[in-house]
Amino acid sequence: MEKILEFIKQNNLIRPGDVIGVGVSGGIDSMCLLHFLNQNKTALDIEVVAIHVDHGIREESGEDARFVMQKCKEMGVRCYKFSVDAPKIAREKKISMETAAREARYGVFEALVKKDIVDKVALAHQQMDQAETILMHILRGSGLAGARGMEPMRDGIYIRPMLPISREEIEIYASTNNIDFVEDKTNQDNSISRNYIRNVVMKDILKKWPNAVEKINNFASAVVDDDDYIKSRLDTNAFYVEDRMVQMPCSYFRASSAVYSRMVFKALSLIGVTKDIERKHIEIIKELATSLENGKKIRLPYDITVSKEYEYLTFYNDYVEKPTLSRKLKCEEFDANGYGKVEVKRVRVDNMKDPDALYFDYRKVPKEARWRYREDGDMFEKFGGGTKKLKSFLIDKKIPVRKRDLIPVLAFENEVYVIAGVEVSEKVRVEDDVATCFKVTVSKD
Repeated sequence: MEKILEFIKQNNLIRPGDVIGVGVSGGIDSMCLLHFLNQNKTALDIEVVAIHVDHGIREESGEDARFVMQKCKEMGVRCYKFSVDAPKIAREKKISMETAAREARYGVFEALVKKDIVDKVALAHQQMDQAETILMHILRGSGLAGARGMEPMRDGIYIRPMLPISREEIEIYASTNNIDFVEDKTNQDNSISRNYIRNVVMKDILKKWPNAVEKINNFASAVVDDDDYIKSRLDTNAFYVEDRMVQMPCSYFRASSAVYSRMVFKALSLIGVTKDIERKHIEIIKELATSLENGKKIRLPYDITVSKEYEYLTFYNDYVEKPTLSRKLKCEEFDANGYGKVEVKRVRVDNMKDPDALYFDYRKVPKEARWRYREDGDMFEKFGGGTKKLKSFLIDKKIPVRKRDLIPVLAFENEVYVIAGVEVSEKVRVEDDVATCFKVTVSKD
């Protein structure tokens, strides 16, 4: 285990004065990591705290939490305990339980870092975990990005001090230091991909090749060098990035797959997706960019939408609770999440001079009309005449797919009178015989 200190130094994982939060499940790996860092906190000049996340998956998870809290008390380590509902997350996002638990766990870690409670989060991944991860990525169709395995440090926050340590070394350390731990019964559930790799695939591989774990880890180290070199040659200056959205030119797909695949991974990483994207997804995205017509879109894991918008592909992370809106028409300001701030005010007709504003006769709007988001069946009479489905009108206006459900519309039943920031209906045109009208402006997000 002393190799951990050298690994920390080589990879600059910890700085003096850091508060290190150790992710502790109660299993042997995390209990040994917590014990080791706590024993060496003076030498490293750090403070060590524990973070335990109860995922709400197993009936006995409460017992695990109590075990961790008690052991932390015995060690004199402060422990932060959290409960999350991984089954609910899995249902709502239509993802696996394993993925939902991971997302929830990392959400807790990120919150602690953002609140300056911890500086870094130490994770107890070791040599065997690295080998399993690499095999899993390869079998899912990953390129070099997946074959490189887990990094010693990710995002400047997550550190893995035990990557060079074998399972045997951990077991010896636990025995020597009388470290208690709990066994997670779900580790024997081979319906979970990682468990199948660990309990079936790796078990058989090691019978034939006893040094397989070390060899797979060496392979990953070589892959890192090659992958880093290729990435250093990429030019992403043409990317356009907003919150939860990134656009990349379709022209990138004229290059080799070594280039465009990494461009796609880079685009996805900019909106928070760094795993579970496979080679098959890359090829589907390429087809969208090179063969399909404007407006087509595809869905990827993690509620990612990729749409073709003329000469660009737009990657949009649209996992947000669908916004709701229902407001009476009156002079006010209100926020339309993801779109902007809408301001409605009364002005004189002879002062209709703002080219970025919309003007309409509020007297022609039914009293029952409300600001809301678009619905199926909505119709719109274009300014100057001609009725169209609202969806078709927005397409004509080249409104991106990802924005169409976020635009506030003033409507009664399926008749739309105002599309905020876009157009007003012929039915509420301002005539010369009125003195005042309503002005609508949108400060875009």
